[in-house]
Amino acid sequence: MKTETPFTHQRTVEPISSVATAHVTTPEFIRLPPPGSREPYTGLTRSFLNLLILLCGYNGNKPPVRSFVLRKKGAKTGVRLVDAADLFRYIREHPESNGRDAA
Repeated sequence: MKTETPFTHQRTVEPISSVATAHVTTPEFIRLPPPGSREPYTGLTRSFLNLLILLCGYNGNKPPVRSFVLRKKGAKTGVRLVDAADLFRYIREHPESNGRDAA
């Protein structure tokens, strides 16, 4: 009897590099996570994302990350979407300081 691993039956003619990246997609917009949970792409909490996208004292009333609200005509509430590229840009501009970068 021949034992098979779960991957023995899978074969492809695609180059490995395109197979590895075929399922990785970056969203254009990210929806705010429910209260008490984290956003899956960045691991940031809803409250911290709100500090980055809404007018508040934390950001000097100038949100550093763009967001949009989609709502039906006349509706008071809607869905807030965060510009993913702008959020990733903000994260890259604020690397953690580990003491080695200090002059």
